[in-house]
Order: sequence, then C-alpha cells, then structure tokens
Amino acid sequence: NVAQVYCIIIFLKKKGDSKRHNIMKLLKRQISAKDGSGTILVRPETPEDLWHSYNLLQKGDLVRCTTLRKVVKESNTGSTTSSKKRMQLTIELEKVDFDPHVLQVRLSGRTQSESDFVRMGSYHTLTLELTQNFSIEKRCWDQIYLDTIEEACNPERQAEVAAIVMSPGLAHVCVVAGSLTVTKARIEKTIPKKRTGSSNHTKAIQKFYESVYQALLRHVDFTKIQVCLLASPGYVKDDFFKYCMTECVRRDDRSLLEHKSKFVLCKASSGHKHALEEVFTDPAILDRMTETKVAKEVAVLQKFMRMIETDPERAYYGYLHVSKANEQQAVDSLLVTDELFRNSDVVTRKKYVELVESVRESGGSVYVFSSMHISGKQLQQVSGVAAILRYPLPDLEELEELAEQHEDDVDSYVSSDDDEEKAEQRIQEDMQDMGF
Repeated sequence: NVAQVYCIIIFLKKKGDSKRHNIMKLLKRQISAKDGSGTILVRPETPEDLWHSYNLLQKGDLVRCTTLRKVVKESNTGSTTSSKKRMQLTIELEKVDFDPHVLQVRLSGRTQSESDFVRMGSYHTLTLELTQNFSIEKRCWDQIYLDTIEEACNPERQAEVAAIVMSPGLAHVCVVAGSLTVTKARIEKTIPKKRTGSSNHTKAIQKFYESVYQALLRHVDFTKIQVCLLASPGYVKDDFFKYCMTECVRRDDRSLLEHKSKFVLCKASSGHKHALEEVFTDPAILDRMTETKVAKEVAVLQKFMRMIETDPERAYYGYLHVSKANEQQAVDSLLVTDELFRNSDVVTRKKYVELVESVRESGGSVYVFSSMHISGKQLQQVSGVAAILRYPLPDLEELEELAEQHEDDVDSYVSSDDDEEKAEQRIQEDMQDMGF
C-alpha cells in the first residue's frame, strides 16, 4: 500500500511538472559565434510553439523532420503493393504556410537527402506537428531569430488572458497567449423567441450557458491566466456570470470558486472573435491587464496613435522616417510587426533586423507585435513599423526635401555637362567631314 501511494505521488508530481513546463523544448543548439550559421533541434508542445516555429523558418533553410510517405513496390509479376512508411526527410524550403484555423505549419521544397524510397531533388510537402522533433539549419541566425527561440523556450511563458465573447446563442472561448490568439471552442445554439406561456426560450438559454460553462472548464487553466474576460452586448455576460457562480457553488468546482476574482465583465458588440478588438481598447480592461504582453503592446500602440494627432513631430512611421530618426538616436520606442521579419528578401529583412539592434543599442525599447493579434494588424495598416521619439524632430522632413532637391540639382548639372560634351563632339565630327 505504501509503495502504491508513493507511485501515485510520483505520477501526480510528474504530471504537474509536465503542465508547468508545457513549452517548446530546445533539444540541441549548434550556432557558430563567428558567422551565425548552425542548426537547432526543437520540439513544439503548444499551438503557440507552432507559431514561433513559423517565424523561425525562411526560404532557403534546411528542415529535417519525420513524415509518412506512400511507398509503391512492384513485384516480378508486375503487380504493385502500396504501404505507408515513416521516414526522415530533409528539404530546402521554398514555401512556408501557417494555417491559423487548424494551427498547422506546412513546408514545401526539394529534398536534400537521399533515401531508399525518396529520390534526391524531388518535391515534397511536410507538416509540422505538436510533440514532433524537427531541426532547422540556417546560414545565419540573426538576433531576431535568437530572440524568438528565447521567447519560445522561456519556462515563464504561458497563456496570459482568457476571453469569452458571447451573444445570445453564439460564444467564442479564446486564449490569448504572448503571440497568438487561439479559439479553443465555438458554441452556437438556436435560441427561440420569448413567447407567453412557453418556457422554450429559458430552456434554450440554460443549455447554451451550460455548453459555454463546460467549454470554460475544459479549455481554460485558471492557475496560468491572469484575467478571464467576459464580453457581450447587453446583459448576456452578467446573466452568464451569475449562472457560473451559482453552478460552481452547487457543483463545488474549485477551479472557478478559487479564481472568481479573475473574471472581468466588459462590453462587446457581438459574440464573434473580432469583437476582442473593442475589448482590448477599453482603458478599464487594460488596467486589469497591466502586466500582460498584450496589454503593454496595446498601450504603446494607443500612445502612438494619440501622438499622431496631438504631437505628430514625435510620432513617425514608415521605414525611411523611422531610420532617419534612429540615425539621430531619437527613437524611444520602436513598434514593429513580426511579418516584416518573414520577408523572403534577405536584404529587406536584414535592414529591419539592423534597425531593431540599433534602437536597442541606443537605449530604446522595442515592441515586436504579432500579426496574429489585433494590435499587430492595426500596426500593419501604418506600414508595420513606427516609432515614438524622445524629442520632436520638426526639421526632418525639411532635410529630406533639401536632400531630394540637391539630388535633382546634381542630376540636372550632370545632364547639362553631358549635353555640352555631346554638342562639342558633333561640331568636331562636322568639321572633320568638311575637311577642316
């Protein structure tokens, strides 16, 4: 009996440890300090890990992972048999896609390793899966890639916010992590209209609330989140919160009872996922989420948007303007979307990496926004890169105009010199033809 109890305790401890450390595993890292080339071996554990993997991959990388392939064999008599075999393939990436609905990363490219079943140089598509090891080999791991690895493998990284956006008959249960908003459940029920003498409406509402309640218990770990948002138009959120509190007391659901202070009720225009945009712009909600990554990004983006109207000489956007301000070490906060670092053009990506490193060296703060968050999509509408300056630079545009005017003057001067040389050459040719 003592041995059985001891085994149960060990099992529960391991189970708890696995939950606490449910992050991407960095199994091997071999990166040269000289030129930044090298290989890493990782294992994604959560959907957010797949998003980080997507951000690590770029055209030209070598990726090796396990995959299933259909192998056809032909016998001496001409008959064929097919079977699926698990094998290791290495491909050179030509295309990388992330599907946010099914949370999959699909890779396409030509094989760079030969096997008994796959010929060298053949075209294949691989799918990265959870708990499946894969390796990435790059010619250069720049600082943005290294930051992404550190964030993905940080033991303190976890889901920060849970959100339920709902309206009568429709609800979305979402988990907002550092870089990804994941829809854990979508509940949709038909709610009949209220009719005198009929209880169908009340019964349908109760069934709808029960479905959302079960989804909340199943998909939200209250020990890991800081806030659980309940958002809806009208009084739907209030009625559902009352239902939750009543049921958790009746059923003795400790996970809700012990964390009921984490619930925050707020207004939303609908029960669709895009209604989260309104929720995250509410100052009262941001006050409750001050320590989360999402709240910090939303706050600095709102500060930038306000500055465009109130203090435009300290709010710059677009690569040209931001880089000019950085040359004068005027950038206090740099806002940039991760989509810019996924550019297939190495030169374009490199200039944004250098901009980030330069701002950090001059003491500025850098905020890399996820394009899978609402704030990242808003930043993308203003070129994807913006800056809040330490001090105003009212003369920057005048300097640019003077520089452009100077270039035009130089071009016109050069063209006029060319015209004079051509005219002299024609005169000499004419004089030679006439015998002079």
